[in-house]
Amino acid sequence: MWFRNLRLYRLRPPRPLDAGWLEASLAKRPLARCGSFEMVSRGWVYPRAEGAFVHAVERQWLLALGVEQKLLPASVIRQTAQERATALEAEQGRKLSRKEMRELTERVAEELLPKAFTQRRTTWAWLDPVHGWLVIDAGSDARAEEFLEVWAATLDELAPRPLETQRSPVSAMTAWAAEGEAPAGFALDDVLELRAASEAQSAIRYVRHDIHGPEVAAHIAAGKIVTQLGLTWNDKIAFVLNDKLHLKRLAFLDVLREQSGQDAVNAEEQFDADFALMAGELARLFDDLLLALGGEVKPQ
Repeated sequence: MWFRNLRLYRLRPPRPLDAGWLEASLAKRPLARCGSFEMVSRGWVYPRAEGAFVHAVERQWLLALGVEQKLLPASVIRQTAQERATALEAEQGRKLSRKEMRELTERVAEELLPKAFTQRRTTWAWLDPVHGWLVIDAGSDARAEEFLEVWAATLDELAPRPLETQRSPVSAMTAWAAEGEAPAGFALDDVLELRAASEAQSAIRYVRHDIHGPEVAAHIAAGKIVTQLGLTWNDKIAFVLNDKLHLKRLAFLDVLREQSGQDAVNAEEQFDADFALMAGELARLFDDLLLALGGEVKPQ
């Protein structure tokens, strides 16, 4: 259980969070199969097979949003509709109007939808009730927003707030890259994206490239800002930090993985050991990152 792309949110619950209450809340909105005429269904699923919506390990909670979606490509609808339109035009000796073609396409979609294949996917989240973190493992804004929409519909009294820091990620990353030195606990990696501050938004990307030389400093001196920067924390976790304060492409390095599950005797114990280690190390990484960014902006 190793997360890959982190979206960080703060929780300020009106009362201490209780796993039983959260379990009961999620159980009210489980994932249901898509109906015959539904394209997508969303709901909570069990993170593990034991039949609980909240998987708790050492006071850390793992949640899972399930999404079932019909696979009905627009190209299939268009092709089927065109075939029917061709047959109708030959039969009636005239060309179908735009309105008739649109209505035919809609009828075809309705007919094909119940026969469409479905696929399922899962979006994972880690909730730290001790420190007030909600961390969504999502590689795109759409996936994160999808999770938050279902969260809001399920837990409307518990609104996550995106993490805000006193110093903007862009300002901090630009300074680190210009100086060629990362803050305490971190090391600069070989991934970097620079963008022009002007409306043109031209970009320069470096991958597997030494970013300590004069070339990068010259770009920054010319007015470019850093919007993505590769970092390694304490020789344990490598990641790319971006201008939205997302941690992308996490890689848990060998020195950390070797600590996990040394005494695990089966897959279940290994899963829990991985999750506990990941949660503990990420919580410490977040503390160091907040310190490097001047601390957190507290809500008014």
